[in-house]
Amino acid sequence: MLRAWPLGAQREFFEREVGIPLTLEEGTGKLFPVSGRARDVRDRLVELARRRGVQFQWDTSLTGLAPTSKGWRVETTRGEIDARAVVLATGGLSVPKTGSDGSGMHLAVRLGHVRHDTYPALTPLIAESGAHASLSGVSLDVTLRASWRGESADASGGFLFTHRGYSGPSVLDLSHIAVRSRMGDDDPAHAAVFRIAWSSKDAGEWQRELTTSAALVVTTVARHLPQRLAVKLLTEARVPLDRKAAQLRRDERIALIEALTAFVLPWTGDEGYKKAEVTGGGIALDEVHPRTLESRRQPGLFLCGEMLDAFGPIGGHKFAWAWSTGRAAGLGAGQRD
Repeated sequence: MLRAWPLGAQREFFEREVGIPLTLEEGTGKLFPVSGRARDVRDRLVELARRRGVQFQWDTSLTGLAPTSKGWRVETTRGEIDARAVVLATGGLSVPKTGSDGSGMHLAVRLGHVRHDTYPALTPLIAESGAHASLSGVSLDVTLRASWRGESADASGGFLFTHRGYSGPSVLDLSHIAVRSRMGDDDPAHAAVFRIAWSSKDAGEWQRELTTSAALVVTTVARHLPQRLAVKLLTEARVPLDRKAAQLRRDERIALIEALTAFVLPWTGDEGYKKAEVTGGGIALDEVHPRTLESRRQPGLFLCGEMLDAFGPIGGHKFAWAWSTGRAAGLGAGQRD
């Protein structure tokens, strides 16, 4: 689906047809409007749609949808519409303040489609104990590993301590594992385990540095990590802050290296749909034709975007999926006899 509309073709569409100059963000490879304003994307897309003959009905809710002998009968709060084809592009459950409430998925289920259980994805994690609230605002690049049910997944990148818990790309990318591990099971013993390497140094490298440094342990660690975090890790490893590296006991060194390379993150929950970037789960992908996204159960009905059970890591995949699936569904509906 993503290859059906390659990035080069997407860029050409937005710059030439929509009229939005784009710029490449240094170091990330992401494309953004030169203006830096997201509303420009919205406004220019609406303008293009109007030029192409699209009719908008704002402040209108869908109340019913039923197949007919000629297509579909669409019932709305402003009356009925007869349509040859219908595209459902109503999103998931994430960021409900935007109006995204999952109603499209509920409607698809009523029309016979299979929906996989939904859950918040790309969402911050929380720690109710507030064990790391004192580190709020501290950020750094880490390697994070999530383990659950005998399997594991890694993510590298930014990590941010918040006043409620943890965020940043590395946390968001693996948060769905945490969420799924607690679905229908409140036993903490069955939850996913997150371990963090706070730097690129492995255990052997930390061992060598801690055994050769003439400075305080906290000073040695703070050469590579934020000072507040260094102090916290020493405290949790029960290493006195006035201890010199050369004076570390063996048990202290082992505990500190464990905290530096495989720290167990104490999480207790997540921020839910309120702050989730995307919705996991949704209408099963095998319910639609892979090229046109037309329903296999209801001819003339097309499903796209976050309604479908697919999401990727943080960094633009949600938009790429939205553009590509929306385009495929629109082309499919337009070619419907």
